[in-house]
This record gives sequence, structure tokens and C-alpha cells, in this order.
Amino acid sequence: MKTKAKILGLDCPNCARNLQNEINKLDGVQNARIEFVKNSLVFESEQPQAALEKIKLLTKQIEPQARISEADAHSRKNLIADICTLAVGVAIGALIFFCPMPPWAYWTLYVLSALLLGYKTYWKAATLLVKGIVNENLLITISVVGASIVSQHMEGLMVIALYSLGKIFEGLAVGKSRRSIESLARTRPEFANVVKGRKVVTTDPAVVEIGSIILVRPGEKVPIDGVIVDGQALVDNQSLTGESVPVHKGKNDEILSGGIVLDGVLKIRTTSLFADSAISKIMDLVENATENKSKTETFISKITRWYTLGVVICAVLVWGIVWACLGDLSEAFRRGLGFLVVSCPCAFAISVPLAYFSGLGNASKNGVLIKGSNFLDACSNLQMVAFDKTGTLTTGNFQIQKIEPQEGFTQKEVLHLVALGEQNSLHPLAKAIVAACKQKLEKTQNVREIAGKGVEFEFENAKYFVGRKDKTLKATCVEVFKNDKLVGRIELCDTIKPQSADTCKQLGEIGVKCALLSGDSLESVTSVANAVGIDDVHAQLLPEQKFEFLQNCKKSKQKVGYVGDGINDAPSLAVADVGFSMGINGAPASIEASDIVIVDDNPEKIVTAVKISRYTRKIVWQNILLSAVIKISALVLVGVGLASMLVAVLADVGVTLLAVLNSMRALYFKPAGKKRN
Repeated sequence: MKTKAKILGLDCPNCARNLQNEINKLDGVQNARIEFVKNSLVFESEQPQAALEKIKLLTKQIEPQARISEADAHSRKNLIADICTLAVGVAIGALIFFCPMPPWAYWTLYVLSALLLGYKTYWKAATLLVKGIVNENLLITISVVGASIVSQHMEGLMVIALYSLGKIFEGLAVGKSRRSIESLARTRPEFANVVKGRKVVTTDPAVVEIGSIILVRPGEKVPIDGVIVDGQALVDNQSLTGESVPVHKGKNDEILSGGIVLDGVLKIRTTSLFADSAISKIMDLVENATENKSKTETFISKITRWYTLGVVICAVLVWGIVWACLGDLSEAFRRGLGFLVVSCPCAFAISVPLAYFSGLGNASKNGVLIKGSNFLDACSNLQMVAFDKTGTLTTGNFQIQKIEPQEGFTQKEVLHLVALGEQNSLHPLAKAIVAACKQKLEKTQNVREIAGKGVEFEFENAKYFVGRKDKTLKATCVEVFKNDKLVGRIELCDTIKPQSADTCKQLGEIGVKCALLSGDSLESVTSVANAVGIDDVHAQLLPEQKFEFLQNCKKSKQKVGYVGDGINDAPSLAVADVGFSMGINGAPASIEASDIVIVDDNPEKIVTAVKISRYTRKIVWQNILLSAVIKISALVLVGVGLASMLVAVLADVGVTLLAVLNSMRALYFKPAGKKRN
């Protein structure tokens, strides 16, 4: 059984990783995972309550300041306590250095100041060392103790004071990013007003059945997807799609859960369960977005496990070389300690995952749900985006232009038979035909949907096929066959989305080519391609042919994305380097197979995804290069004796804070705004 909990008070990603490794060693606990930037703990256990108690006890031993809780108050109390303790420790340290006092008082206050400034660091270093784990807490502890031994008392206190201050600032920065992302989870509707006769009953959205009538008043969130049966209002969908301009909704309009009704009262007939509604899908995708790590993030995570041990070994070598060359044990010890301080891996360990987390959060706020930092990275490298036509570049709101029955059949009969076959399909053509048919749709037998071809079924002892067999037809149409004999065909027309042409233009401006892949006739596909500005056109393709096209692109070392919304798009979405699914309420198979889900049907969000991914990746490499250059420079200066321990700790804390603040820029980047360098 999977169990989720909040874990508060962890102040570094390495601490979280070490605790996670120890939790996974507990009996009865499997697949434990701590997401540092999300304050979340997930684990599997057959006895979750007993396992949770074991985890709480272990957490108290290894990370005494951390708590497993559902509230954030403890975290705020910890922050206030840390600031007060740091202030008292600094005050005592200043007192002993500037006020004359006897040796016993000096040493008493010195030890007290050192303990107040870093007791958490020392405790974690000792606890983890007993378990065979070496991390940055041990580096700092050795530095403070070593500085005290060689009588560099002020430097020792400054090391731990600046380190602790840096951890507080890191916590504040990460907390800000966490709160920005967690605000997405607060879009979950807390109640639904269900109309029962003349009464309105307030209940949990999770228990509302499909077909119920719910009432949504001004200021309330739409709890479940549905169709408006009465009323009209402006609806704020910013939390869903990132669009700041409210949209007008009236009778017979579809409405997604999570939107806020601004100025009217709506009666809505629910079309899904809460678990299958838009807001539930969004929350699930956002909560699981950090599970799929990029190669960069995974590499940083792996290397920091051995980094600290390597640093200790290098520090010993520096100490030995300096002692051998200069013959000064104290100076050798000082340079070795400085080497330890500079080499703390915090800047790498926290800034890289935080940058990706911020990028994922920014995309979510803009209505682009990316399933992991690996897909965020892949999106930044796209060279081509291949679009499906219907429902992607076009609205998918088809209108019947003409019904052509064969001899012996009427238009009404042809429409009825086609609607019988299409009644369970999510394809836009099927929706338009079913909506146009006013007759009762009876149940059919032995229904089988053939991806990219049509639907087979049995009705009144006859076998029917609804789809398209004649590929020479120029118009968009659906044919119906009875026992392999043509009964008639329905011709439909579609309109191009207003954003499609601008989407293709913007992709071209940022160096991404566009292609159009469709199963429709060459004439209709070419017409759409010309209207939106796509030169690479492929028509009359079956799903397997689209799949082969994308495979060939990948074989030629071309990074390609695919955009689609139907069940027949699932194979193409899966094989592409990045699969974009259009619409949170599209075919479940396409959402499952895709890597990125566009909440609404706006193709411009493809450009948004590419821009955010490139900006985030740029920040990640800025952090890596900045941290590496500053640390290597400081290591050289410390090694040759041109930098003190104070400079060493400033270099470590300073670069960490710079990297963290830089990472947060990914959260506030506006892809549609002025170009930023």
C-alpha cells in the first residue's frame, strides 16, 4: 500500500537523500522516496501505520529537527528558533573576542557559542558517521574542530556562523519556491453543491455521480467537469491554463473543474467523476512531475554521494603536501581545513533540482504539465515538431456539410447508422456526428475500434463498418458499410484554430521545424498546411505510418516531438522524443502515452514549453559552471595559501546562495514576454 506524508524541517538535499536510504533499510518499508523540494515522503508498506512510526523514530535519530506532519507551522517555528539561536551564538562570539575575561570564561563561552551556532550540524555529522555516511556536515564539523585546535578561534566560529546563516537563507529561498508550486495543489475544490429537487446539498466532490446537477455560485470553484444547463458567467481558468483573461461560459458550453466562477450562478450537469475530472488529472501530473529525473539531475545526485568522501581524501593530501613542502604543521592544517570548507557540494546538490523544479512549476502555471525533468530537458533539444491535424491545428468542431446515402437508404438512416458506430468514440468527427443525430442510439454488439481506420460492430444481425475505405475522396468524410456494402457517407468540414499559424511561425523563429501528419486526404491536409505555414506535409497516413515517420526522424539523429489528441495518436506520442497531448480531457491513452500535457487546446503552449525548457536548462548549466569556476578558483587560492578559512566559507556559502537565487528565476520566467538573456 502506497502512503504519502509531509516531511518538514529538512534543510539540505543530501540530508534528504541519506535519510531516504536509511528509511529503505527498515523492515516492512519499500520504495521510500523523499522529494526535498516538495517536502514529501512516499513509501510502500503492508502495514503503513507501523511503518510510519518506525520512520518517525528513525527520522528523529538522524534528523532531529525534521518532523513528519501535515502542517507547516513546525517549519516556521524551526526557522524562528534557528534565527534566534544563531543571533545568540554570534553575540556570545563577539563578546569573547572584544571583551577581556579570564581563560576559563573565554573557553566556556567559546564552546557555548560554537554549540549554539552549529549543534545541528555536529549532531547530524556524528549520527550519520556512525552509519558510515560522510557528508558536508562532517566537513564543516572537522573544519570547526580543526580551527579550534590550531588556535584560529575566530575563523572557526565564522565558518559555522556563515554556514548556518547560509542554510537559513537557502531554506527561505526553497520555501518560497515550494509555496509557489504548492499553490497549484490548492486549486482542488473542497465541496460540491448538488441540486436534489428543490434542495441544494453540499457534499464532497468525490461522491458526486455522473449526470448530477451541481450549482456553482460566484467566487466558488467548479468542482467537476460538466456541461452548463442553466446560467452564464465569466470563469477564471488561470490556475488551469495560465490565461489571465476570464472566459465567458453559457448554456450548453463545456466547463472544466478548477475554474472559478466570477459573476454568475451556473447549473452544471456533470460528465465525469471527480477522480477523472480535469483538476484531478492536473493534480496527479503535478504531484508526480519530479519522479522522472533528467540525466543532469541524476548525475549530480549520484556524484554527490561519493563527492564528500573524495573531498576528505583530497584535503588530507593537501595537508600532507603542504606539510612536506613547508614543514609547517599548523599552516598545512589550516589549508587542509580551508579545502574542506570550499568543497561542500551544497551548491550543486540543491541548485540543480531546484532549477528543474522551478521550471516544472512555471510550466504548470502556464497550463503545460510536464511529467518530469527528463522531458523538460528533452523539450529544450527539439529540432522538429510533427502535428496531427484534427483537434490539434484545427478546432475539431466539425459540422456536417453533406450526407450521401446509397440507393435504398435515406439520409436519416445513414446518420443513425454512423452515430451507432461512433457513440463511444472520443474522436472529434464522432462527437460531431453523434451530436447531430437526434434519434435514440441503441446498444450494439461486438464493437471493435481499429485505430486509424474505424469501428466494426453488429446491429440487428448485420455487420457494420464505420470509417473510411476510399482514400481517393478529397473531402473529410466518414463511410458506413453494411456487410461490406456501402450504405452511404457523411462529409464534414473543420476550422483552423486561430493560434495555429502563429504557433508554427514562432517555432520557426526559435529554430524548430514543423511537419503535418494526417490520415485525411491530401487536398484537405495541404489546405490546412498552407494556411498555417507548414511545408512538410504527409497525408493519408495510418497510425503505423506516422509511427514509422517519427522512427525514421530519430534514426537520422533528429530530435522530434509529436502533438496529438486521439487514441490513434498514442503510438506516435510514445515513440517521439517528446509527446505532446492536446487537452487534459483528451483520450486517456494519448494522455498516458504523452510526456507533456497541454491543459487547454491552445497549440501556442508548445512554444511555451520549448521556451521554458530552454530557459531552465540554461539556468542549470549556469549554476553548474558558476559553482565549478568559483570553487576551483577558491581551492587553488586556499591550496597555495592566498585565502583564509573565512574566504573559503564565504566562497562556499556565497556560491550556494547565488545558485539557489538563480534557480528561482526559472519559476518567474515569462515565455510570452520580452526576450530575456
